[in-house]
Order: sequence, then structure tokens, then C-alpha cells
Amino acid sequence: MRYINKLFLLFFCSTSIVFCQEILEKGNEDFIIAFGSCNKQNSRQPFWKEILKNNPNVFIWGGDNIYSDTDDMDIMKNNYTIQNTNLDYQKLKKTIPILGTWDDHDYGLNDGGVEWRRKKESQQLFLDFLGVSAEDPKRAQEGVYSSKIFEVEKGSIKVIVLDTRYFRSSLKKSEIKGKRYEPHQNEEGTVLGEKQWKWLEKELESNYSDFVIIVSSIQFLSSEHGFETWGNFPSEVERLKNILVDKAVRNAIILSGDRHISEFSMTNVKGLTYPLLDFTSSGLTHSYSNYNGESNKYRIGNVIAVPSFGVLNFDLDSYVVTMQIRGENNVVLQEFKKQYSKK
Repeated sequence: MRYINKLFLLFFCSTSIVFCQEILEKGNEDFIIAFGSCNKQNSRQPFWKEILKNNPNVFIWGGDNIYSDTDDMDIMKNNYTIQNTNLDYQKLKKTIPILGTWDDHDYGLNDGGVEWRRKKESQQLFLDFLGVSAEDPKRAQEGVYSSKIFEVEKGSIKVIVLDTRYFRSSLKKSEIKGKRYEPHQNEEGTVLGEKQWKWLEKELESNYSDFVIIVSSIQFLSSEHGFETWGNFPSEVERLKNILVDKAVRNAIILSGDRHISEFSMTNVKGLTYPLLDFTSSGLTHSYSNYNGESNKYRIGNVIAVPSFGVLNFDLDSYVVTMQIRGENNVVLQEFKKQYSKK
């Protein structure tokens, strides 16, 4: 059970945002997802016990699961071993299933994409880390994308994990001070690559689940900060939106990491019956300690610039999803509730 000591509420627009200083009392959750990103294997890792306190059904890695910018695969393998021998993480692995994608620092090249020469080797080490069997088809697949449906008594949740590294085109450097990259023009470049796009369309066209969770290591909606984001490839952003509409995908939520901050972003997409939400949770061991503000026209609530992890609680009777950014001692730093439709 979870209890309330102090609770500060802020309501605006048609949806509620709740800022909490203590832990919320237990709700009517039918399925719980915990997720996080940006985890240094040699740093203090305070959250594995706290994550388990939320009784999640699954934990999802959002990328940068270790920091190993190297072309030496022995070094990378050793860094994964360091993470896997963390006692609290071992307990998490024994308790619930773990899914995930990678980002640049466990891919092996900072801000790297299709050009990385050791991506095939680093992919095998990543799959080793997740405990993927030698016979699994993902061993022969290019890229670490995957999907899994979780069936529960009252419905199902489909998790689609994307790979935003293996096929991603080179980034366009910015000449604007304070910005690292700027958007491509004229439909240049790709985030997912054609092979992964075709796979994604098939995953979405016959979907029957109550909710679809799409995991992207980089932010999908926030694009004004000048770092890595889907917004560096505007045509790819539109392509995903169009697929969600064309395939009539029910209740999609995007999870992202990478930024060393946590925040909620949301926008209305013409043709979707619900707002599209991007829940960013980053990082697990460190944060953007010098953060002093940045523009994000889709932001809801505040930026959380301290280490944190994300939790999504699904009530399949009411179709309310309660999304929480949690910090040390499992304290809720920010909460967002969204009512979805059963139709």
C-alpha cells in the first residue's frame, strides 16, 4: 500500500497535473510499467528498490543503459557485466520481465547513427545484456526493435520498442550558439530506416490492444532544444503521426529518454481521437544539473532536472492512465492523469 502525507495539486486545461511531495495511495491499477534511461554502470544506483515498490509488471530500458562510448567490444562487455552484477538490479531482473532499447552511449558512439562501424557487434552485446537467447530471431535482425503484448484479466497492453540508432541518418550540425543540431529539410534523412518502418506498420495495422506504448530512446515531440530529437527529421515525425492515424491506433503513448531531464509533452494530431503524449524519463543515475530552462511548446507541467524514473499505472475499467515521475525514496515529483476512450 502507498499512503499520502502531503499533496499539492495544480489543475489546468481539461486534464489534471498533480505535483506531490509524498507517495500516492494505492489506486486501481491493472497494469504498471516502470521505465528509465541514462544509467552509469559505475555510479550509485538508488532506484531499483524504489521501482519494485511500485509493483510494476515490466521494466523498460529507454537507452543509455550503460555508458560505453568505445569501439573496443571487450570494454563494452565488461561494462555490461558491471551493470548486471549490481545486486539491486539483479533482484529486479529476477522479479519482473525487462524490455528495452539502446541509445548512443550503449550503442557505442556519442550521437551515433547508421555510420557506426561496430553496431553489429554492439547489438549482440546489448541482446546478451537483455538475456535474449542465441536462437531468437532478433540475433539475426539488423537493429534492436521488438514488440511484446502483455495480456491481463481486463485487457492488454502492447509495447513496441523502436531502434532510433541503427538506421538513423547523419545529423545536420547547427551554427546557432547553444544548439548542436538543426532539422533537415525537404524530407532528407531517416530515423528508423525503411526496413523498420515496414515492420512498424505491420505491428500497428492489426493491433487490438487497449493501449500501445511506443518506446523511443530520443524525444519525439520536444524539438526546440537543438540536441537529438525526432524533430531533426521533420518528415519522420509526420510519418509516424500519419501511420497512427491511418492504422487507427488506439491510445498510443510514447516513452522517451536521453535528455537527463524528465517531462511530459502533448499535442493534438488531426485524425487521432486522443492527444499524443511523449513521456520523457531521464536519467536514472544523473541529471542535467545545470539546466536553466529551454523552450518546448508541447510541455505540460514542469521539467524535472534531478535523477528520476517513470511509472505508468493503467486502470482498464476507467481507461485512466496515471503517469508519474518519481525520485529518491519513491517520492512523486510530478504526476499527469489522462482519460482515454474505450472505443
